[in-house]
Amino acid sequence: MIKRKLLYLLVLVTTAAGAQQLPHFSQYMINDYVMNPAIGGSRDYVEGKSNNRYQWVGITDAPRTYVLSLQGPTKNRKMGIGGYLYTDITGPTRRTGVDLSYSYHIKVSEKIKLSFGVAGGLLQFAVDGSKINLRDEGDFALSNGLQSVIVPDFSAGFYLYSEKFYVGASAPQMLRSRLQFFDYPTSSRLSEHYYAMAGYHLKITEDFEFEPSALVKFVNPAPVQYDIGGRFNYKQRVWIGGAYRNLDAFTGLVGFTWKNLLFGYSYDFTTSNLKNYSTGTHEVMIGVKFAKKEQPEPSASFN
Repeated sequence: MIKRKLLYLLVLVTTAAGAQQLPHFSQYMINDYVMNPAIGGSRDYVEGKSNNRYQWVGITDAPRTYVLSLQGPTKNRKMGIGGYLYTDITGPTRRTGVDLSYSYHIKVSEKIKLSFGVAGGLLQFAVDGSKINLRDEGDFALSNGLQSVIVPDFSAGFYLYSEKFYVGASAPQMLRSRLQFFDYPTSSRLSEHYYAMAGYHLKITEDFEFEPSALVKFVNPAPVQYDIGGRFNYKQRVWIGGAYRNLDAFTGLVGFTWKNLLFGYSYDFTTSNLKNYSTGTHEVMIGVKFAKKEQPEPSASFN
């Protein structure tokens, strides 16, 4: 019985380690920094953002993700520093991490810059035994306590950008740290992910702008997943848009800025078989821009 319960624990860990581990964000084009450390410091202001995602509402123990980030440039605009804290909860499992980032920005031409960034920190993966019903209540392998492991984390990326376009790529979880509970050996590891992103700011009129964007995600052995979408901006103050994520959902998103505050909301219409059990996914974003009063309003959007 002990071996059977231990196997169940390893299944939990291996499931998290062998597929898409990192959470999805439907508003990836707005809070892109948490996906690529090279984006830190690419704008002329310091910004803080909070993402709150409630996935597959209606399904018990469905994923819930909370992210808080802060990043900005140094005084000479050649470097960017920042960090983010996140928690991803799915059933009895929880991932909590903190990362600090550094980026260096190089001027390629008068209007184009290239940055390279790295981020490192710690990740805690935990299993709450009190949320698992055991046939053998005396099994020490999965007691009613919280079992956890803390491992180092590291990611890197690059970002080529201007006021009109951006292209970037990043690789989170490059260390592929081993996840081991108790004193039992296990082959479960964090999987290295690969992200590629691109977007363009297309000016339609003096007040309207359209921003198409794309995000491609890959982690072995899961199939390649991509997000393709876009949003219309009105005077860089109000936006509305949509996106499609293959194998998952269609997304609608809206948002606005008021003074130095940002508010965004997205809703995912599930396209997989989970649509028979879920009413969809909600994601709320709140942001604040810390800019000096004498700074001019940035020509690029608050994203």
